[in-house]
This record gives sequence, C-alpha cells and structure tokens, in this order.
Amino acid sequence: MGWFLRIMGLKEDILAGKVFVYPTDTIYGIGCDATNVESVGKIREIKKREMKPFSVIAPSFEWIENNFIVDFDIKKFLPGPYTLLLKKKDINFLKHISENDRVGVRIPKNDFCFSVQEIGVPFVTTSVNLSGEPFARSILDIKKEILDLVNEVVNVGELNGNPSTLIIDGLEIKR
Repeated sequence: MGWFLRIMGLKEDILAGKVFVYPTDTIYGIGCDATNVESVGKIREIKKREMKPFSVIAPSFEWIENNFIVDFDIKKFLPGPYTLLLKKKDINFLKHISENDRVGVRIPKNDFCFSVQEIGVPFVTTSVNLSGEPFARSILDIKKEILDLVNEVVNVGELNGNPSTLIIDGLEIKR
C-alpha cells in the first residue's frame, strides 16, 4: 500500500525537479527529469561529474524512434538490463545530458522505472556511486553524503548488483 501511495505523487515530484535515488533492474541509480537542466546539474554536482554523458530512461519506444536513429530491433533488448547507445537525430537534443551525438537509452524492467515512464519525460539514469567506487546494490551501499543531497529515496531492498550491458549499433559491448 505504501508504494502505491508514493507513486501517486511521483509525477508531481519529478516534474517539480526532485532528484531521486531509485532501483533499476540492475543497481541503484540517481535520476531526475532529464529535461530539467537545473536538476541534471544537481546530479552532476552530487556525483562530482562534469560533462561526461548521462543515460536516460525513455518514456516510450515511440519517443526513442522520434529522437534517435534506430537501425536495429531495440525491442530485442528493451525493456531489460541494457543501455542502448543511440545516435541523436538532432545534435542539440538533450545537449545538457550528452554534448556528443549519442545518448545512452534504457527502459529498465522494474516497477519504479515503468512508473517513471508513464510520466512521459525522459529520466536521467546513472549509477548512484561516485566514479571508481562500487555500484550500490542496496541503500546501505550508498554514502550518507549522497543520500543527504537527494530529495527522495526509493528503497526496494537488495538488487542483483550488475550494471546494464552496453549495446552499440545492435552489438553487445563487453565492459
């Protein structure tokens, strides 16, 4: 019941620019409305990360096809534990997310992420850990100073702990 009540205010919180720590189908992430430049900047500050590109949770397959060049069957990978590195149709699209011509796109197979999709805006999805540190499989793995800087924490217990698999041009890339 608590999760259902929380979801009811999710749209308002995301569109208001709140920053979340949340579960994906792989590890815990940190994210916000990807169209909110200020919130994206807050995540960069929290992660101490300059302009290294972020990935996004796509609101729909149609949104992906409208904004990216897709020349392989993306439904083979999504929803699921994959990040598709796709070429933008417009180089300036989501420039504050990725200054180059590509963006990582995900549709995690996870109830929270499916709820985020229903809001209809892309949502930043990046691991909540700082670069070089272990991925967070549970909220207990996340540094207190990070948790203190976000607006919302969605805790669903322990996750499998494996980051998503990268797909470039329809091919799986080993990390």
